[in-house]
Amino acid sequence: MGELEGWKYCPRCRGRLRGGEQRVECAACGFVAYAHSKPTVCALVEDDEGRVLLARRALEPFKGRWDLPGGFLEEGEHPLDALRRELREETGLEVEPREFFGVWTDRYGGDSTAESTLNLYWTARAVAGEAKAADDVDDLRWFSRDELPSDDEIAFENVPLVLRAWQEHAQRPALDR
Repeated sequence: MGELEGWKYCPRCRGRLRGGEQRVECAACGFVAYAHSKPTVCALVEDDEGRVLLARRALEPFKGRWDLPGGFLEEGEHPLDALRRELREETGLEVEPREFFGVWTDRYGGDSTAESTLNLYWTARAVAGEAKAADDVDDLRWFSRDELPSDDEIAFENVPLVLRAWQEHAQRPALDR
């Protein structure tokens, strides 16, 4: 289901909307809305032993499954500020983003009505604080590259892909990075 599916009336003036799945507009007041993926930020927080921090989700979607800590950007928020805020809220850690790791698309949930997401990933290091599950996380755990949870224990379709890329990234020679 697309973001604009079912939109018939303008949210500003209640005039009739025209358009399609990607864009609607109101002839009466000029309002225009575009369908788009919702931006998120996540971190591959690594410790001195090369392990990554995973967070177990306390809420749906995918309650009880492992995820990389992070979340949605607030309107007008810089992605790196959002990354620091989300990690502080979920883990209690102050992190310093290091390397931009990549972009993956997904849906926020497991069905066709779920919102599309644009997921931005960075590697990061904890610089202060003590790791403690909070907000929408009920557990935190450090995992080495060879002891990650199975795909069916991980939330969202993009997270196992990111974790595999993280595993492969470590195996490349330093000159390739």
